[in-house]
Amino acid sequence: MRIYNFLCKKVGELTVKYSNLPESYIKRSYEQVYWRNPKGYPQYPAAQIARKKFRFTTNRPWTMQFARQNERTTYRKKVFLEPIGDWMFFKGDRVEILVGKDKGKQGIVSQVIQERNWVFVEGLNTHLRIVGKDKQFPGITIQSEAPLLVTTGVKLVDPETLKATEVEWRYTEEGEKVRVSVSSSRIIPVPKAAQETVDYKSRELYVENEEKDTTAAVANKITYDPKLCTFEMDIMESMGIKEDRVPAKSYWY
Repeated sequence: MRIYNFLCKKVGELTVKYSNLPESYIKRSYEQVYWRNPKGYPQYPAAQIARKKFRFTTNRPWTMQFARQNERTTYRKKVFLEPIGDWMFFKGDRVEILVGKDKGKQGIVSQVIQERNWVFVEGLNTHLRIVGKDKQFPGITIQSEAPLLVTTGVKLVDPETLKATEVEWRYTEEGEKVRVSVSSSRIIPVPKAAQETVDYKSRELYVENEEKDTTAAVANKITYDPKLCTFEMDIMESMGIKEDRVPAKSYWY
């Protein structure tokens, strides 16, 4: 139960990288606080009543669909996950499906949801869904990819033998951590697609925008010079304001 609570509360590192959003914003966007003590009053201790268990689905935690699936009145069956120490699967990997109607077929990982140990393989393990159906409209049938468990549903493909293989993390002589095929000892590099986000395709090809981004020249420039004076005295000195009054001494311990 402790492992389940830890995995359900944790927002996976891959989710944060995909969204290109701060982790603090993601946690704040999906939290559901029902009651919280007011701040700034010493007689009230810091306490709140909030939802602690969330059901992570194919929708990203900061979306409205995720909030609807985790409404307070909605009952969801608990999902127990097998903890994974070292994550092996990334977007762009070639994997082989081990279960279902597409068993034995190989494809490219198009999406990773680490909170549920899920990967989506492009064009494989699909099912049909009807969207927008009502009394006047029959709806639209679309084909969507179903998730696969990384523990039992897929395996990485060895780039040398082009067959499914077990993989483990090892270190090179230079100290770099790499994935290595157990069957052939061949290094399986992490694909470039794993670095793609909604803002740019790769870090190397990204072009800085002065209106949107803080350039490296500005970020590395020191704009604050610390002084042994108060904030008000610093502002007055920079603006040329003369003041005869001197504040009381303060001591730092």
